[in-house]
Amino acid sequence: MIRTLAKSVREYKTYAILAPIFVILEVVFEVLIPFVMSNMLDKGINESRWLYVLGMGGLMLLMAIVSLICGVFSGKFSSVAAAGFAKNLRHDMYEKIQTYSFKNIDYFSTASLVTRLTTDITNVEMSFQMIIRIVVRAPFMLIFAFIMTMILNWQIGLIFLVAIPVLGFTLIALMSRSLKPFSKLFKQYDVINRDVEEDLISIRVVKSFVKEKDEIELFKKDSNILKDFACKAEQILAWNGPIVQFAVYACSIALAFFGAKCIVEGFGNGEYMTVGELTSCFSYTMQILMSLMLISNIFVMLAMSVTSARRIVEVLNVDPDIKNPENPVYEVKDGTITYENVNFKYNEDSPIFNLTDINVNIKSGSVIGVIGGTGSAKSSFVSLIPRLYDVSEGSLKVGGVDVRDYDIETLRNNVAMVLQKNVLFSGTIRENLKWGNEEATDEELVEALKQACAYEFVSQFKEGLSYDLGQGGTNVSGGQKQRLCIARALLKKPKVLILDDSTSAVDTKTDAIIRSSLKQTAPDVTKIIIAQRISSVEDADMILVFDDGKIIGRGTHEELILNCPIYKEINDLQKKGQDKEVNANE
Repeated sequence: MIRTLAKSVREYKTYAILAPIFVILEVVFEVLIPFVMSNMLDKGINESRWLYVLGMGGLMLLMAIVSLICGVFSGKFSSVAAAGFAKNLRHDMYEKIQTYSFKNIDYFSTASLVTRLTTDITNVEMSFQMIIRIVVRAPFMLIFAFIMTMILNWQIGLIFLVAIPVLGFTLIALMSRSLKPFSKLFKQYDVINRDVEEDLISIRVVKSFVKEKDEIELFKKDSNILKDFACKAEQILAWNGPIVQFAVYACSIALAFFGAKCIVEGFGNGEYMTVGELTSCFSYTMQILMSLMLISNIFVMLAMSVTSARRIVEVLNVDPDIKNPENPVYEVKDGTITYENVNFKYNEDSPIFNLTDINVNIKSGSVIGVIGGTGSAKSSFVSLIPRLYDVSEGSLKVGGVDVRDYDIETLRNNVAMVLQKNVLFSGTIRENLKWGNEEATDEELVEALKQACAYEFVSQFKEGLSYDLGQGGTNVSGGQKQRLCIARALLKKPKVLILDDSTSAVDTKTDAIIRSSLKQTAPDVTKIIIAQRISSVEDADMILVFDDGKIIGRGTHEELILNCPIYKEINDLQKKGQDKEVNANE
């Protein structure tokens, strides 16, 4: 885990090394000050050697200034290193997520990935800064102060030799017990993020069904669960403060008692403890005990960040199940598509296949219609072409080459897909269309808009291509959004164009115009159209009828009317509905 995270330090390694070096220098000078003060009391003030007092005082002032300067530099270097580490870690995670297949993303869930990219990285960033500064400072302060105490008076130092191990074991026990509650706590953060995300995306549905109170209650319930996990973890860590305070006061009392006794009665060998030594010992006591308090706080933070670090490493260590072969093919010759004995399931452990025994040969430039009931695996069928998922069994070829042998970027640049859920991004129409081709000119953008029957409404906007679509394309209707997505896909100039129910929000007339335009302007592009309306696919070269993950019919519209009962039933129902609509209008 540590090795994986350390890779993200990279160019900030120098800062991460300098920070603890300056911390150690700060501690050294800080620890030497009480030792010089002891000499100043015993050899200067007690003997009235005022020049000696001034000299030692000046030396202490110099040490304090040097210690301050080292502290400032250590703080600066640790802040830069921690912020840079978090930046790199966030970048590495985001870059890794971009390599995920849909299967990988489904495993983590969107809400969980958002939490890991935000809350978890913040926790790890804070811990990293503590590690290269406070985690170095506290143990070194404790060790150096303990050594100086032993140099001044080893008998007094035995007090800390007993207290430090006991306190250390207690803190470790507390941290180990708090790991499980913190793990549950961060999983609940994922649930909270999921609730917020779903509520914001579906805010119109929530309001239209007047479900605000239900959503508030659901959020309140999940928030209370989060509170319970947090309280359970904090109840364990709450023992941290009292235990450390007990150690502080116990050591102070023991030092005062034995120190006073050694000044008055002396040790067994006849030596007496001086006032300067006792004063220095009290200073070292505070340094040692403050170090213990810092260490206890470190344990609290580490208890939280260990869980966060594990969640981050899970994301970084996932091996994407879809990746480039050793010697990939970088050219897609044409749009021929061949399914050979293809079986597919989303979950490898599932005993049931989502697609079964798929054998289809699609010629380049042809128009293929795909129709079937909800859940019949139509989208699964086309998702295999650009390798959004890999086939479980069999072979799928595009341009005569198995899709698993292609360079992924090359394959997906030649397979344009307009999904059921049309997604537009914040920005202008021009910026969204250029996702299809960054180098496209305005003339090419306009041509793509005309092919997708979108130029008519775009030209009505005062800003034209510079019209701001808003977040998620909220400033355009559903049908307009679909046409913009089709135009964006056409700008890729693909060999294969997949329209996954992507004209469902447009009227029948516009749907027909779009299909006619695509047939004329892109005759060499293989077009696969998934639709619920038979009118959208009836003029296709071949129509595939899906039911329960199987192809139960294939052929032209006329052939399927004669040979496929399910297709004929769908056709009759839709025609009956159209006839009723016409009669109602009359």
